[in-house]
Amino acid sequence: MAARECGGRGRRALPALAAAARGAHSAAPRPRYDAVVVGGGRVLRASSAYLQKGGLRTVVFERRHVLGGAAVTEEIFPGFHFSRASYLLSLLRPHICEDLELKKHGLKVYMRDPHAFTPMLEEGVGGHPPRSLLLGSNLTKNQQEIGKFSKKDAKAYPEFVSHLEKLACAIHPLLDGPPVDIPGVMQGSLRKRLAAMKSIRPLVKSGLKLGKNLPDFYELVTAPITKVLNRWFESEPLKATLATDSVIGAMTSPSSPGSGYVLLHHVMGELEKEKGAWGYVEGGMGGVSNSIAKSACAHGADIFTEKVVEQVLIGQDGHAHGVILNDGTEVHSKVVLSNATPHVTFKQLTPQDALPPEFITAVDQIDYTSPVTKINVAVDRLPNFLAAPNVGEGKPGPHHQCSIHLNCESMEALEEAYRDAWQGRPSARPMIEMTIPSVLDPTLAPPGCHVISLFTQFTPYWLDGRRAWAEQDKEKFANTVFDWIEHYAPGFKKSIVGKDVLTPPDLERVFGLTGGNIFHGAMTLDQLYLARPLPSVANYHSPIKGLYMCGSGSHPGGLCTQGGLCRGKVHTNLKKKNLQL
Repeated sequence: MAARECGGRGRRALPALAAAARGAHSAAPRPRYDAVVVGGGRVLRASSAYLQKGGLRTVVFERRHVLGGAAVTEEIFPGFHFSRASYLLSLLRPHICEDLELKKHGLKVYMRDPHAFTPMLEEGVGGHPPRSLLLGSNLTKNQQEIGKFSKKDAKAYPEFVSHLEKLACAIHPLLDGPPVDIPGVMQGSLRKRLAAMKSIRPLVKSGLKLGKNLPDFYELVTAPITKVLNRWFESEPLKATLATDSVIGAMTSPSSPGSGYVLLHHVMGELEKEKGAWGYVEGGMGGVSNSIAKSACAHGADIFTEKVVEQVLIGQDGHAHGVILNDGTEVHSKVVLSNATPHVTFKQLTPQDALPPEFITAVDQIDYTSPVTKINVAVDRLPNFLAAPNVGEGKPGPHHQCSIHLNCESMEALEEAYRDAWQGRPSARPMIEMTIPSVLDPTLAPPGCHVISLFTQFTPYWLDGRRAWAEQDKEKFANTVFDWIEHYAPGFKKSIVGKDVLTPPDLERVFGLTGGNIFHGAMTLDQLYLARPLPSVANYHSPIKGLYMCGSGSHPGGLCTQGGLCRGKVHTNLKKKNLQL
């Protein structure tokens, strides 16, 4: 959809990026490096920065015109700069920000407080607007908000938050180290087995931190989140608001076993030393990608965009010795790191005859089911919610900076949305998470206008189990989403000046996310820690010597930037020029 002119303003230029981050290398890649990294996602750029910082000549190849993988900023419509896929920052580990000096290289984050807003779709009483739930960092204010629905829940909420924070903090050591090296502990010489014993330390540390809370942790990660929330609370709006974090990005419902872990995964982040906080990156999510790229380039790394890796180069010794680009160029290296999904890495980039048949069969069984359709919307004015009417013309309220949860009045509403997709059709009443980053970051849109991110669920990859999405299907679902938003904020549809609809197949095609899964693989218990992505390759290695994984499909998974690979084994060993990771 073409964007109409907004506010009488002309097109604004994109924020300045580092030359290397824009793929401005005029020279061809060198014929030989110490390390080749495949894909320009933020995890791999972090790896490249550590590799180069450790004294290894490193090159990054990104197939698209822009760096960042799913963490990119794109000017889809003139003057409107969108975080086109990933849209919030939290799980970038603090020590990586410090090690790579990301603030020095331009990373700026806008904190959000309050951070969650759930308006009710109901008639106001006595001339008052419909009720809403607004949550932030102030526990007293949170209790006042929750008290509108349940005094009992308001009293229980601080204890629940404290309990959840204890569980999340206890597993931080697991995020910053590789999984336990089971083969190393059980096999090899005594010296190697003793060395592998070090990998048990994070697990022991987490266990000691959990202490008497271990049974609660076990229940949270294995039980349906409905079971946990029903024990703590009675009001549906609060339970549904909290439950959104248990299903976000996952083809699961609040009543599905294991949904509690997804919630925990989303609260164990940290931003500006604030536990569980999520924020907007100035200039969009491309800002974090560009700061990592600048850090890598400052240490001498080479970064190329629009360079497609066709295949990992396997030598006669069975080791990875570099990559072949789609123009036939061979770039040799001692190691290759892949930020692609396990499916892309092992089914598309690696010669199949180099892998054991049983391993290929196992790769085929990895679950990439995705419920997500991301809709980016350019608007010429702020949404005006019935539950929180705008005070002044174009003046944002506190709720506009939040994650705005629509169609989330009850957990049953989330269940119904899930059941639709499970039966092969887009949700008739989709779960919608709306964010408006331009409320805090004026660089994203022309004056008076805004960029809106709509993270919607649930939509299947195949319609009716067999039919591909057509343009009319995308248009129909987008209109369904806009119609629901119109119920909460009348006038929203008239404010739209442009839209970009990304269904699961679109997320796969544009960003290389197999199945459209934002986590590079489902965050289910059978695909975590010792089994991510598979039990045989959970320690970032692969069946091919010299080929390693460092994307979200490996531990710790999801949206985390890998502390274990980036800072642990890579940084420590490679500073010593030990390339056997």
